[in-house]
Amino acid sequence: MTRKMHLVGILATSPTIHHSGAWRHPASQNRITDPNWWADLAREYESACYDGVFFGDSPIIDTSERTARGGQAAYLDPSPLAMVMAGATKHLGIGITISTSLIPPYAIARSLQTMNVLTGGRIAWNIVTSTGKKEAECFGMDDLLPRNERYDMADEVVEACCKLWDSFGEGALLADKESGIYVDTDKLTDFDYTGKYVRTKGPLPVPPSAQGRPVLMQAGASERGRNFAARWAEMIFTLQNDLPEMQAFYADVKGRITKEGRDPADCAILAAVDPIVGETKAIALEKQRYVNNLVDDDMAIAHASRHLGVDLNQFPMDKPLEDLDIENGTVGSFEVMRNASKSKGLTLIELCRSFSISESCPQLAGTPEQVADAMCEMFEKKGCDGFIISPAAMPGSIEEFNRMVVPILQERGLFRTAYEGTTLRASLKAS
Repeated sequence: MTRKMHLVGILATSPTIHHSGAWRHPASQNRITDPNWWADLAREYESACYDGVFFGDSPIIDTSERTARGGQAAYLDPSPLAMVMAGATKHLGIGITISTSLIPPYAIARSLQTMNVLTGGRIAWNIVTSTGKKEAECFGMDDLLPRNERYDMADEVVEACCKLWDSFGEGALLADKESGIYVDTDKLTDFDYTGKYVRTKGPLPVPPSAQGRPVLMQAGASERGRNFAARWAEMIFTLQNDLPEMQAFYADVKGRITKEGRDPADCAILAAVDPIVGETKAIALEKQRYVNNLVDDDMAIAHASRHLGVDLNQFPMDKPLEDLDIENGTVGSFEVMRNASKSKGLTLIELCRSFSISESCPQLAGTPEQVADAMCEMFEKKGCDGFIISPAAMPGSIEEFNRMVVPILQERGLFRTAYEGTTLRASLKAS
């Protein structure tokens, strides 16, 4: 059987998903507060047979230049939007970002499993640990734990959530009018979970969904993040600069998964790409030039500073990142930016521009056949198990990709033409 790729769309409740200038494009609709727009988007992704979509999320906003110029922020809670999108579709999986550093495991488990039940088993949890002090302060904390310790806490939170999800046994909800038994309490599991960082108790009062527990998704490039992914993730979202980096990440993480005693096939590694499709190569390159020029330098510096956790204006812009005294270990984007800087030989200002254009993931500008060829090479040479499709102008760039490139992937037998099942986990298992 031919190995088939997975496709997942990345969304955000902000003008910016990855490309910091795309919201200014004439084709961008900027309708994030319109529920009909989200429903239409869901139908667009499902019509192309995507495994799913997921919402990147940041629960805070600031009053900086970055916000003023349309930088990444989440203006809406993605959980209600997930239900809007689920109501407009039958098969599309929907991922929601929730931080293990900010939300207690019982609240995470109850909310996600409720949505998982109501969608027929189509919910994923994109697990993050948060990066900034302001996030902690907004949730009533003084600060976050040190970075590696945040992952230690995340291990406990995910472990506790899994115990909670498993505590309401299959078939426990009877609603048997004749016997008068609504719940078979023998199939409920009482437990006390006490870790170093979190405590909770079971059982959870939410029955299992058609796919059991939610799918676990993660994005982490650091050593500790990779180990966390190897233990838990069923989907991994990775930002790599080119095929050799993809291949190195893929081999490394699949090896770690094996060491965890898991089957590497049970985790789909998805590399982000930004396709820009044109009727000719020249048209695609002009589209690329146009949208990339919508990012100005002030915005680029502010965006990169936010992801590094340090104000880059204090450093010389003509030096490479690796030559500057910038502390590594505070936020997860450092590795991505450092690798981009080294591999491309970028000065700091060039790196900021690159990172603000799809966060340094490959821009695939070309004809439909050329874009499909590039994706096929990355996939067939074991750079990934599929792709996170990062759009520029929304929804135009996704509609172009779905109409012009997806059919080529389908004709080559590399992507589905119909869904194999009704749950997100069923889509991920199909290959």
